[in-house]
Amino acid sequence: MATQDNIAPPVTTTLSGAAALIQATPTVRYIIRSEPGVGKTSILYELMKATGMDGTRVDCANLDIGDTGMPIIDHETMTTRYYPNEIFKLHLKKPVIVCLDEYPKASEAVRNMLHPTLEVDNPRFADIPVAEGSLIFLTGNLASDGVGDELAAHTLQRVVEIIIKKPDAEAWLKWAGSLIHPLIKAWVDQHPYCLDSYTDGLINEFNFDPSKPQENVVSGRTLEIASRIMSKRKAINNEDAFYAALCGAVGKPAGESIYAYVQHQDELPTFQSIVTNPQSAKCPTTMGAIAVLMYGLAARTNVNNLDAVLQYASRFDSEWQVLLMVNLAQSKEGKDFAFENRQFQEWLAANQDIL
Repeated sequence: MATQDNIAPPVTTTLSGAAALIQATPTVRYIIRSEPGVGKTSILYELMKATGMDGTRVDCANLDIGDTGMPIIDHETMTTRYYPNEIFKLHLKKPVIVCLDEYPKASEAVRNMLHPTLEVDNPRFADIPVAEGSLIFLTGNLASDGVGDELAAHTLQRVVEIIIKKPDAEAWLKWAGSLIHPLIKAWVDQHPYCLDSYTDGLINEFNFDPSKPQENVVSGRTLEIASRIMSKRKAINNEDAFYAALCGAVGKPAGESIYAYVQHQDELPTFQSIVTNPQSAKCPTTMGAIAVLMYGLAARTNVNNLDAVLQYASRFDSEWQVLLMVNLAQSKEGKDFAFENRQFQEWLAANQDIL
């Protein structure tokens, strides 16, 4: 796992925190930003549930100027009026919730048409006033994601930027509950670093890295998709197709790891059992299961549980111990505490011939 230095973590809140802000201050316009797959648009449904109001998600990036509305001729007055697209729900003439999704990616013409809805005084769409009490918010990716989500200076003066913290594994697992397939949850529990965020300076083989082109990566969104695939494994009835779908959902590194975990999950002990009872916790016997286990242990070991992990690892053949020790020594976090540990030092001294 690599760490990017000199990255100042942004000031963040949660999805629920952002929803509370929007609901409490209807005359303030917020742009909700996060890295991909965090679930920004779920705020709309949380607000609809909390308020009982009608809501709508407008996919701004896929709108053309003609999709926003239509000028209609009034022959009697010899003027034109603007009739907005029904998607904005202005025709209801009551407070509504409008999520202007991916607003920064919209064309300039679409952004200009929607811009008056951001005004503090007299918010409107063309000449049609927005009903008092309506909740309007924008979403977009982080500027540092490198996907072109920039706003003009005059727009930034009218909105409040709120950055959503990517849920870590503990928070995601708490949310997942009965919504996510147990094997996907178990894999995340064994590989919690899969939900690390580059905004915290953490880059690994599973997560989003804006500094380089990537296939799909692990996020809350892609894990949910993988869960849907996992739940239909028997119906798919084709292991090649199942494996390909997992890799397509979460990227090849995570797809391979999840598939290996599925293949060997019955043999794997829980991490808690290893830490609590290192001398009696279950030991897998197949090579694939042991490999999955050792890589997972290296990622989850810290200064507080290192002694227990080393005791457990001592029950395996030396080549598997080497795999664990090398991975620990090569990780930025591991090398900071492993070489200070007496058991680790003794193991190095006793096994120099096989390193």
